[in-house]
Formats: sequence, C-alpha cells, structure tokens
Amino acid sequence: MKDLEIKMLDEDDHIFIGTLRNLGMSRNVAATIAYLMNVDKASSSEIEISTGLRQPEVSIAIRLMRNQSWVSMRSEKKPGKGRPMKIYSLAVPVDEIISYYEDKIYKESQATISVIKQIKLMSKQMSLTSAK
Repeated sequence: MKDLEIKMLDEDDHIFIGTLRNLGMSRNVAATIAYLMNVDKASSSEIEISTGLRQPEVSIAIRLMRNQSWVSMRSEKKPGKGRPMKIYSLAVPVDEIISYYEDKIYKESQATISVIKQIKLMSKQMSLTSAK
C-alpha cells in the first residue's frame, strides 16, 4: 500500500469558497481554486479527495478554468504501466481571477443601471403622453 499525503481544506478555506461563490463562481471552481492555491501542483484525484468533489465535478471545474487560462496542465508518467497522470497548477495569481469577477460584476451592474435609466425615461414620457 502506498503512503500518500494530501492537504485537506480547513475552515478558512471553506469560508473563502463561500465568498468566491458569492461572486457568482460555481462551487466546483471555487473549491478547486481554494485547493490549488494551497499547493504547488495536484492531480485530479488529489483535488477530489481534498475538496470532496466527484471526478466529473473536478473535470468540469478544470475545463472551465483551462478555458479562462487560469490553470496549467502537464502530464506526468506514473511508474510502471498505464496512462500518464495529469498534474494541474494555478497559472495565474488568485487576484487575477478575482479581478475577472470584479470586472464581470461591474459590467453587469452598469448594464442594469442603464436599463433602469431607460425605464425611468420611458415612464416619464408615458406620463407626459397620458396627461395630454
């Protein structure tokens, strides 16, 4: 039997995950980011064990993060036979990921404010039209 040391998420990590979720990030991505920011590199199975996510959830989170270029992937040959193991690590600082959500929320807020201004203008015009 192999001896393997895997870091586990603690209370602070779970609070961090909850805060990331408040930004609109999915639970899977938030948990994966929280784990990867605590380690230099990790395999998919290490992420599964430490975050409590299932394999498909980790795969989806990694795919989303790779599409944003937030995570890098490399293959590492396991001793003996079998497919190489994929090793993941954060490719950008967490601050950059948070900035992405900050910009996204700002743009959404600006769009909402624009719609509200448009509705106010329309309601004033309708009030003037109906007063005649």
